[in-house]
Amino acid sequence: MAILAYLIRDALRDPEAVERLRTDPKNWTLLLGAWAVCGIAVMLTQVRWWCLVLAVELPLSLRGSFRIGFLGYLFNLAPMGIVGGDLIKAVLLAREHREYRTRAVASVVADRVIGLYVVFVVLAVAILGLGFWNHANTDVRWACRIAVGAAVLATFGIAVWFHAGAGTGRAVQAMTRLPRVGPPVQKLVDASRMYHQRPGMLLAAGMMSVGVHGLFALGIYLITLGLPGARLPLSEHFVVVPLSTFASMIPLPAGPQEGAIQFLFAQLADAGTKGLVVGLTYRIITILIALVGVCYYLGARREVADVIHQVEEDRP
Repeated sequence: MAILAYLIRDALRDPEAVERLRTDPKNWTLLLGAWAVCGIAVMLTQVRWWCLVLAVELPLSLRGSFRIGFLGYLFNLAPMGIVGGDLIKAVLLAREHREYRTRAVASVVADRVIGLYVVFVVLAVAILGLGFWNHANTDVRWACRIAVGAAVLATFGIAVWFHAGAGTGRAVQAMTRLPRVGPPVQKLVDASRMYHQRPGMLLAAGMMSVGVHGLFALGIYLITLGLPGARLPLSEHFVVVPLSTFASMIPLPAGPQEGAIQFLFAQLADAGTKGLVVGLTYRIITILIALVGVCYYLGARREVADVIHQVEEDRP
């Protein structure tokens, strides 16, 4: 709340822009389209995770992946202590396959890693393709250069993982022989090898991730078109949206991502107030999408309560 209050106070320094955004007509059709596009993107993330679950040979229906996935989306949007969405997904799936709990965890980790890696790749391609590497604004230029450097390091790490055979190296094998730590490490290595042996599935998950980030960029672009004021071209949203996505990794329900969008709109279009309104509108859209997760939650409150209790008990 403090972050949002600061952002709003900063936006109010431009009363003319605030008045224009308040009084000028909005295109509600485009705003509804933004909600639909972002909703499809979230659904595509559930399909991606479902494919990764099947890749480690865990039986899960597509309907089941939507149920668990939307519960995870709800908890990611409003984290409750340490119980975030990824943890909810892993524990719910593990409860259904108690003998393969490590595979359940591995599927969630793989989904997160692939999603983040593709964000880096999409952002790096957009930065280099649009000339942001040498952008006139110093802050934007260095943020973009750091992002490209991170993409290169992430690509190197994945290449090492493939070359090393997903856990066949001496250091990893030595860890599997350690007391207490060894057995779970061995299980993670075994799950990692299952993905290593299915490069086609990893490629398909990566392509779906490209679609996810493209849809989110399009959704936020539609928001900018539906609201009055300055606009950025669609191509630049492939820089703005991934950069703001990294800010959203800070475990707070709201604030960091809106601040990042406000900052980037201020630097790229001299429209920080419009950027904040775009960010807040996107936040409202995510809440509306999360209502699906609320419906699943109401239908499985006891199960989710048991999961939260289990996580709290296992915290040590």
